[in-house]
Amino acid sequence: MADMSASLHLTVSIDRAAAEVYDYARDPAHLPAWAAGLAGGIAEVDGEWVADSPMGRVVVRFAERNPFGVLDHDVTLPDGTTVTNPLRVLPDGAGCEVVFTLRRAPAMTDEEFATDAAAVTTDLATLKRVVEAGH
Repeated sequence: MADMSASLHLTVSIDRAAAEVYDYARDPAHLPAWAAGLAGGIAEVDGEWVADSPMGRVVVRFAERNPFGVLDHDVTLPDGTTVTNPLRVLPDGAGCEVVFTLRRAPAMTDEEFATDAAAVTTDLATLKRVVEAGH
């Protein structure tokens, strides 16, 4: 049986329709506005979205557009490792809930995991602020 890593589901409620949040968040060009790790910029290069991150240049690939609010995205790191990030936009009345599943890497310390969780929580709060302000 394969080793399972720990996961943490981080959420934010946003006072905007799920479709609006989904459309905004799934556009890679918007990532620098709400995802601090990609604040260095992102550009489409040869059909791929390439971003400057604290780890160096990374490639970001979102799941195909879908009616289910699935915004899963793979981030390929400079060393070639690909990290899959589950992300969902769930309708909740007139608004929505955005859920990011943070997976703990096998060699990650408690402190590193807590730091990652804090960073994702901040990114989700920024997404909320940006979308609720009308982008």
